[in-house]
Amino acid sequence: MNTTIAFVLSSLAGLSTLIGSFIIFLSKKKSLNFLIGGISFASSVMLFLSLFDLIPESIHFFKYTYTSFISIIISLIFLCIGMCISLIVDKLFPNTFNEKSLYKLGLITMIGIMIHNIPEGIATFITTSENIKLGLSITIAIAMHNIPEGISISLPIYYYSRSYKKSFFYTFICAISEPFGALIAYLFLKPSYHTFGIIYSLIAGIMIHISIYELLPEVTKYKRHRITYIFYALGIILVLINLLLF
Repeated sequence: MNTTIAFVLSSLAGLSTLIGSFIIFLSKKKSLNFLIGGISFASSVMLFLSLFDLIPESIHFFKYTYTSFISIIISLIFLCIGMCISLIVDKLFPNTFNEKSLYKLGLITMIGIMIHNIPEGIATFITTSENIKLGLSITIAIAMHNIPEGISISLPIYYYSRSYKKSFFYTFICAISEPFGALIAYLFLKPSYHTFGIIYSLIAGIMIHISIYELLPEVTKYKRHRITYIFYALGIILVLINLLLF
């Protein structure tokens, strides 16, 4: 068991989220176009990662026990449950289309990504414990999509609060959820394929809802469609590169 290396890689994968926060801090121009582009980019990454990464992974885990058809049905059921959970949260805390809505976007995105990062931390830890080379590949793949996730948290919170410290703090909380998942795996779990299948479907549902019904409406109301399209396309390209390489 490569426990120490597993903890290190899980931590690095999670802390890569902070790179997205640093990108915002280092940008000299905090214009409206920067906000629109960043949220559009994050929205597309969250949506397409859910469609082409989380959902297929969920089905893959269920197929260890069930047929392909049954696995797809079960995955879709938990996907819908995840979307309903996000919808309920949205009803409890509706958008008012002002600056506070940006803050809510950041917090909801942070919670969704935190829940998503915990099973990633579990998976990275367990995989690395058995196979360092495979664990390293998983770490790189996770780090690639954690960077735009960091942007999606930091951007709206910064634009609401104008505070680097607050923006960084919330992103850091999200980042440490991945090593927290590794700690859970070390102390308690030998997770089953069912557990991963259910969690990935639930998180895909939550992230799809956030992307389509939270992030996109927030940027489209500014009617700067060119910026939205360009950065949405860049997000898709990043996801495709991630899937092709890893």
